[in-house]
Amino acid sequence: VQLQASGGGLVQAGGSLRLSCEAVRNIFSISTMGWYRQAPGKERELVATIARFGRTNYADSVKGRFTISRDIAKKRIDLQMNSLKPEDTGTYYCNAVLDGEYWGKGTQVTVSS
Repeated sequence: VQLQASGGGLVQAGGSLRLSCEAVRNIFSISTMGWYRQAPGKERELVATIARFGRTNYADSVKGRFTISRDIAKKRIDLQMNSLKPEDTGTYYCNAVLDGEYWGKGTQVTVSS
């Protein structure tokens, strides 16, 4: 599964960004898709996932601020990030679980204070 992520950038604290991840195949049969992030010097961590039948899961640190959604027709998932904080800074990676685990190239999100 090839995954193409886009939408990162630089934003001030309190601002918003929207990340998109497009799969080069039909995504309905994919077990789970989601976003992970990695800050400098830290391990990669889960941000949000969406399962095949739409169940979502969020890290506690982003609940109420981030929303993951899926457009099956466009073979895409999005991550709407609102009320961004400096601690949200990191490289964000799209992930898909099917017959294995697949990762897209990261997209940088930088939140300035």
